[in-house]
Amino acid sequence: MIKNTNIPSFIKAASQVVSNQLKVAPAVVLPKKEKTDVKGVLLTSYSLNQCLPVNKMSVVAGPAVSTQVRCAHTDIHVPDWSNYRRDAVKSPTAKSAESDESRKNFTYLLAGAGAVGGAYAAKAMVTQFITSMSATADVLALAKIEIKLGDIPEGKSVTFKWRGKPLFIRHRTGSEIAAEQAVPVGSLRDPQHDHERVTKPEWLVVLGVCTHLGCVPIANAGDFGGYYCPCHGSHYDASGRIRKGPAPLNLEVPVHVFPDESTLVVG
Repeated sequence: MIKNTNIPSFIKAASQVVSNQLKVAPAVVLPKKEKTDVKGVLLTSYSLNQCLPVNKMSVVAGPAVSTQVRCAHTDIHVPDWSNYRRDAVKSPTAKSAESDESRKNFTYLLAGAGAVGGAYAAKAMVTQFITSMSATADVLALAKIEIKLGDIPEGKSVTFKWRGKPLFIRHRTGSEIAAEQAVPVGSLRDPQHDHERVTKPEWLVVLGVCTHLGCVPIANAGDFGGYYCPCHGSHYDASGRIRKGPAPLNLEVPVHVFPDESTLVVG
């Protein structure tokens, strides 16, 4: 029950819990109104808020919670921080030219440093990648073969092993050179003149791999005096050109040079 006074007794505490089972009070003081002896008023959150000082206290009530009276602290003062702020940032619309310029310079410096660092990193990665792809010393040693031409007599064909494949070196005679140069190019399956296949007319350098199915031909054999493949009967002449049989192309001529008159380097 609430006594009919100017200041109700339940606002003397900062927080007062009131039971939901409220009974009818004989009278309630309504602020900003004449005192009236109100009887039969149920104390709810609305009626209690009406009798509290404005902006000082509030009443919270509900069907599932207890009614609470709380004091509102409205006398807290926020300190003035303007004395601690720089003049350049006091105005929300002012622009600081010095700050903008310094930020731009820092951004340019950071972007330039990142670009230079990225370029050096990319260079290092590309260099390492290319280096990893280059052949080692032992591979380079097998990539080329040096042959002494004085060991091959005229009219003979010698077989060497180069990069895992047979290599035919033929020391042609004058009659063989003349016969091969006189062959009509238009009559060949893989048209190619003799001088297109040799660097020096007396020396023929070809790979000993049949262009049909990869068998190794026999030197100084066949119908044309050149090479004969025993697997399927392909005949090549003394210039390594296909003349008869199923092979579609001439024997391959590898890259070779003559550093001097007595030396041949293949590869």
